[in-house]
Amino acid sequence: MSDVALTAPAAAEHRFPCDQCGADYRFDPARGLLVCDHCGHEEAVGTSPWGGAKLRELDFDAARAGRLDAGETEDTRVLSCPNCGAQVEFDPATHAAECPFCATPVVTDTGISRQIKPRGVLPFALDERSARKAMTDWLGQLWFAPNGLKDYARKGRKMQGIYVPYWTFDADTKSRYRGERGIVYYETRTVMRDGKRVQEQVAKVRWTPAAGRVARFFDDVLVLASKSLPKRYTDALEPWDLPALEPYRPEYLAGFRAEAYTVELDEGYTQARDHMARVIERDVRFDIGGDRQRIHNIDTDVANVTFKHILLPVWLAAYKYRGKTYRFVVNGRTGRVQGERPWSAIKITIAVVLGLIVAGGIGYVVAMNQ
Repeated sequence: MSDVALTAPAAAEHRFPCDQCGADYRFDPARGLLVCDHCGHEEAVGTSPWGGAKLRELDFDAARAGRLDAGETEDTRVLSCPNCGAQVEFDPATHAAECPFCATPVVTDTGISRQIKPRGVLPFALDERSARKAMTDWLGQLWFAPNGLKDYARKGRKMQGIYVPYWTFDADTKSRYRGERGIVYYETRTVMRDGKRVQEQVAKVRWTPAAGRVARFFDDVLVLASKSLPKRYTDALEPWDLPALEPYRPEYLAGFRAEAYTVELDEGYTQARDHMARVIERDVRFDIGGDRQRIHNIDTDVANVTFKHILLPVWLAAYKYRGKTYRFVVNGRTGRVQGERPWSAIKITIAVVLGLIVAGGIGYVVAMNQ
């Protein structure tokens, strides 16, 4: 697995004292409130005294040139997992913990890295119980999954609530293209078939030059800024309801962790441009029209590029079963589940044997009726 950084803001940012008893609040996804587990006192996030940042875009060119305001960056302290390389930040008083990505005990030195602060957060809407039910229901639909793993997952430790980092990019694009438009037409020709002359229709394409311009504004092109989980899993958790993004408030992280980005801004923008290029190519083909299209060249000007670092909610479970780690992720808003698909050799063998028996029975019946 690639090196990753799983971080939570420092303890001072993660701990919010209850007005009634002084114990820590935690964010309750089911109610959308800060709740004190000690005395039950509730506090609305929007009226909390800790404040929040305005959700706004940052200038990409300024960030690349190192001209961001000092208040847009922060230092984070991390622990490194010796097994998978994940970097995980815990409370400074914590000297040993378990990696949420591979369930390996973590006892290592700390390191410090400077990161761009998140500007937006999509708060958890599902609590741990709801996420666990979604995961066990998903496992229950996998007939070939080992029963032992299903039982272990149902009875195992609580899932970890983690805010996963993403970049979003906005950009104005204007593209000039050259290509060809193809129109399909048919010619009739006579051929010999089975000793007879027959006529058939043959498709031909008439190509004509085409050129033009297309323009598109890209809003919130989403790029995963983490390498801790396979991208195919996190992509499968989409769609995310990005219009529901809230300006970043540390209260939303109370009781959760937040992973630091390991896909740097330039790398994230490269991935965003690849996505934009595919969409622009689709626009060009539509603009060329006809039945078929050939594209010879697309020249795109990109302007007004802005970005945000945002956090999206994921429930994560990492289970070790018979020496192997299985990971499952649940969209903290919709309950969509993805993960490593476990296979039971016994169940597969039984299915194959049953299939052979059924096929043999069908063959016997057919033979008897001939």
